[in-house]
Amino acid sequence: GGRVARQLLSSDAVSEVVVRDTDADRLRAVGRSLGERATTQLGEGDDSLDADVAVLAFGPGGHADLAAGLMRRGAAVVSVSDRMADVEELRALDAEARERGVTLVVGAGFSPGLTCVLARHAAARYDEVDEVHVAKVGTGGPVCARQHHRALGGHALDWHDHGWLDRRGGSGRELCWFPDPIGAEDCYRAALPEALLLRPAFPAASRLTARMAANRRDRLTARLPMLRPPHQEGGPGAVRVEVRGRRGTARETTVLGAMDRPAIAAGAVAAVAAVWAGQGRLGRSGATGLAELCDPVPFLHELAERGVRAAVFEGASTVPGGAAGRPPAS
Repeated sequence: GGRVARQLLSSDAVSEVVVRDTDADRLRAVGRSLGERATTQLGEGDDSLDADVAVLAFGPGGHADLAAGLMRRGAAVVSVSDRMADVEELRALDAEARERGVTLVVGAGFSPGLTCVLARHAAARYDEVDEVHVAKVGTGGPVCARQHHRALGGHALDWHDHGWLDRRGGSGRELCWFPDPIGAEDCYRAALPEALLLRPAFPAASRLTARMAANRRDRLTARLPMLRPPHQEGGPGAVRVEVRGRRGTARETTVLGAMDRPAIAAGAVAAVAAVWAGQGRLGRSGATGLAELCDPVPFLHELAERGVRAAVFEGASTVPGGAAGRPPAS
């Protein structure tokens, strides 16, 4: 949330940022760092905030109720939650958001969020998209780390052969290459919402999957409480998006990725989405992900100006049937 506020205040399109939180010490610290264009308010999040755009950057749970109230006041809403239940509940508000003519951006973080933009960008070169596969490594703050821990112990939802498959988290190991200096990581299924957000954007695709990096200890303890407190902010992370499709008569694969601290990248994605929502630059009203809402090239350009840059895999795959065998090049 603090990083979103800083990114918003760096935009000339934003006149004022109001930061609301229940942690008084954290709120004071963030308020001091933001300067006089920011106002802080101590208290629970509620729908009484008078704003053009609201960014929901708190922990998982409760996003849908708050988003519904804000929409009824005419505000556009941006949610960074990657919790499966939050995404499903927010997407269920699509009809109401369309009727009210407001936009609710679902999953506007590092992953989902940047991954949705990269998938849309890669898909532009194809006549038809067959598959989209997403992988990620790293976490932001403590709430993010706890959510990833729960996701690895949950149930994955994959779109396979035009139907949904419920699969056990921690299964389906796949070696994925991320931009340097992350490199190769073993990635596994988890309760990740990417497929839910990509499905409306790629209705003809036969396979949509998402995985996250994990080690042996992560997998063994995923269904237990976290054994030790997470760090205040995780280290470097990365995302990887593999798109397969048809161009003319040829079947091709495109791999895009990005490396950054997840909290920094998530803050930049949410801030650009919020500014675009306030300027009416998103594709339509309704509740959906960035793969349906944004023009990916200018969106990625704005992220690059904020220091979040994408990478593209260049070269021949060393693994049959995919591009997982080599890292993306900057």
